[in-house]
This record gives sequence, structure tokens and C-alpha cells, in this order.
Amino acid sequence: MFFAEKIQSIGPNDRVLEIGPGATPHPRSNVFLELEYQSLEEKKLQRGGGLAEGNFGDRPIFNYDGGIFPFGDAEFSYVICSHVIEHVNDPAAFMREVFRVGSGRGYLEYPLITYEYLYGFVVHKHFLKYDHGRRVLHFLPKVATDFHQFAPVHSVFYSSLVNGWDDLCAANKNMFFEGFEFDQSFAVEQSQNIELLCPEVQTMRTKGIARKAIGRVLNTLGL
Repeated sequence: MFFAEKIQSIGPNDRVLEIGPGATPHPRSNVFLELEYQSLEEKKLQRGGGLAEGNFGDRPIFNYDGGIFPFGDAEFSYVICSHVIEHVNDPAAFMREVFRVGSGRGYLEYPLITYEYLYGFVVHKHFLKYDHGRRVLHFLPKVATDFHQFAPVHSVFYSSLVNGWDDLCAANKNMFFEGFEFDQSFAVEQSQNIELLCPEVQTMRTKGIARKAIGRVLNTLGL
């Protein structure tokens, strides 16, 4: 989760469900929902190469097959869903379940098309972007594009991520990831318009003087 500070509206008596917590469960979550993986290899792939388990304490973890959530209507007051929706087969059906069990309140986070264009994670099935003005989550399945043709390029950039060269993403999180709270359900629509999926260029930070100077020194030293 890149924007944990955006989770601000959970009340002291709210019952919170977190979907796909991985190794970093949110401290306020009461119950967890995790996909029933078919193998350790699938689990490792879906989690970006890691198999570490988080500290869940005595908080219950439920497993499901990726379809209907094993909970009743409005069983929770809030749902946290960070870096999960890009993995699912049908984002619209998935969000209907989130709204159904979570009283229409929660937090959603996912990578943007810019991040996918660099690294091309094979387990991510969709590009996504939320239109705050219209309250619409747009998604475009990768299989509906020629995105797979860039696999060799993605492989090159992925090696840069593995080797720790994620400075651009770390310094400009809003350009590569999106996260927002919601207090009611919203529309989820498939789109073919790439422009609707792109972040606003003006959100990119201008590199500060100190960072530029340090960068020049490190580059000169080959570090």
C-alpha cells in the first residue's frame, strides 16, 4: 500500500474487511479475505515474488475462489482493497461484491497504466483509473490491447525494479499508483480510451536542487 495516509474515515466501532493483505495486513483490519491459491508457485507469482506472511494475530483469514465473497450483505462497515483489483477477471463483478459486503465504504488502490507500461506484470490483467468527477472506475483489459508485444521491453525494465532502481516511481507515486477512499458505490466501466487511464502530467514533481546535486554526484561515482 502506497497511500496508507489516505485511509482516514474508519470509525472506532467499524468492522473492517481487508482483501488480499499479503505480508502487510493493515493494523485496523478485523477480518481478511485471501484468494485460494492452487500452488505455492501461483501464490509467489501473484504476490510479486514473495511468500512471507504478515502478522495477523488472532484475526480470522477467509479463503475464496475469486467469485462471491463468503460474507453476508453489509457484514462490514469498511473494505480495504489494495493492489488486488488489477488481478481479478472481472473488475465490475469484484466491486459489486466489495460494495455488497462493505456498506459501500472503503479504500481502493492499484497501479496505473504508467507503471504497467514500464514493468508489465503478467499477473495484472487490467489498466485502471478512477474519474473522481463522474464517479466512474474505468478499466481496460490487457488482452484487449497489443500490450503483450512489449513483453521484451517490460522484462528490461523489470530487471531495473529488481535491482532497486525505482526512484522515479518512489518520488512520483501519484504518477504510477492511485488510491482513494469512497463512501458509496460507484460505476465500473470498461473503456477503450487510453487517455482516460492516464494520470495527469501536472502531478509529476519537479526534482529539487538538493536531489539533483546528489544525483549528479552518485552518477559521477557510478553508484
